[in-house]
Amino acid sequence: MHRRLAFRSSNSLSYDARMSLPSPDTNRTCVVTGASSGIGSEIARQLARRGLGVTLVARREDRLRTLADELSSTCNIRAEVVSCDLTERSSRDRLAQALDDRGLTVDVLVNNAGFGTTGLAHQMDRDRELGMIRTNVEALVDLCMIFGRGMADRGGGAILNVASTAAFQPVPGQAAYAATKSFVLSYSHSLRAELGRSGVSVTVLCPGPVDTEFADTAGFEAGEAEGAAPKFMWIPADRVAQEAVDGLARGKAVVIPGLANRLTAIGGYFAPRRVVTSLVASRHPALQRTRP
Repeated sequence: MHRRLAFRSSNSLSYDARMSLPSPDTNRTCVVTGASSGIGSEIARQLARRGLGVTLVARREDRLRTLADELSSTCNIRAEVVSCDLTERSSRDRLAQALDDRGLTVDVLVNNAGFGTTGLAHQMDRDRELGMIRTNVEALVDLCMIFGRGMADRGGGAILNVASTAAFQPVPGQAAYAATKSFVLSYSHSLRAELGRSGVSVTVLCPGPVDTEFADTAGFEAGEAEGAAPKFMWIPADRVAQEAVDGLARGKAVVIPGLANRLTAIGGYFAPRRVVTSLVASRHPALQRTRP
């Protein structure tokens, strides 16, 4: 019963969410982390097409500068680059200071930076696994604190946190990754209820399979990611980004692109954990590789 009520609360919060995207202003910006590729770069494009200035954040500065040049020329908006590793607290502090130095106010925060890993939890590389947790969880929470405070003080703003359909159930073979995304989902619901009283909207994006660099980074071997989910569940990154920004603009609590992914998320959430974990363990490529 508790899980049922918690799920329903995502669409029936106690405040009336307002249109959450600001009007274009040269002194205001939308911070997009993980903007060098995939969903992050497509979200930046969607915001720029609405006339909003963007601050692109990731480690790969060359890719960020290429995207910034594209957005400046095609959308006639201000786009700047801050290259940093968000795993480190000092880098997050430098990001905030860089924006202050440029006289920019953050009206929109998109926490997209993150990565996954695959394999048996007890055999994972410790540094990489802990680095994933710091990026997917610690950095997201810290940036919500850094920029959410200013939004609340001003009485407006929007936060988009990127989770995954993996947030709705345990995923043997990606145990820590799914747990980080479950954290993001839960945290976003609570943050939405708290900040909503100050006029700040919080939306959590939960995409299913998307053709990005995620699979390679996570350690899937060639063809494994494509075979792990039916083709009809795969949603292009540009469509995911469009639905995410549209949902953010409407003040939605949760955005899950694709009907099949929405049904899968609901099924995974309500199904008995023993059934879900057994089913996933029998199909996950990382566990198939480790079977004798």
